This record gives sequence, C-alpha cells and structure tokens, in this order.
Amino acid sequence: MSARCQVTGRTVGFGNTVSHSHRRTRRRWSPNIQVKTYYLPSENRRITLRVSAKGIKVIDRDGIEAVVARLRTESPRLSSRAKRAHRPGRRESGERI
Repeated sequence: MSARCQVTGRTVGFGNTVSHSHRRTRRRWSPNIQVKTYYLPSENRRITLRVSAKGIKVIDRDGIEAVVARLRTESPRLSSRAKRAHRPGRRESGERI
C-alpha cells in the first residue's frame, strides 16, 4: 500500500541528506500514516481509514461525519476499496435500502 493519507492526501517527500562534508545522498520522508477505525453514528457502523497524524487532527477538529462527507465528494483521494465501503444507502450485506 502507498504511504498516502486518505484525508489530507499527504504523501512521501524526497530530498537529500547533507553530511558535514556536504556530500549529498538521496532520502525520503515518510508521512506518519496510522490505520484508524472510526464509528459513524449516522450509519451505525465503523470505517477504517489510513490517515496521517495531521489527518487525525483534522478529524478531531471537523468531526468524522464532515470528513467522510467531504471524502465522498472528493472521490480521487478515496481508494476504490474505501469508496465501496462508504456507499450511502446500502446495508452491510450489500442490498439496497
């Protein structure tokens, strides 16, 4: 899986490590990705998101309902597996309500 936050879209950063002698070697900065499970009271179920530390702060600030609503409208940031899990109007068995 890629190191990408589903809420903020934060990805890996690239750059150089510069030693004391100014010798440069390539390196990468990985985001602090955590797998978190949140409860959606409106749908009476849990969802699992891959979020960065900043994404967790955004969810704490805005609320999980608002963040999930925004993720549904901005579907490119949401993985295809997460989109299937977040369809409104469906039961867990997959049948329509």
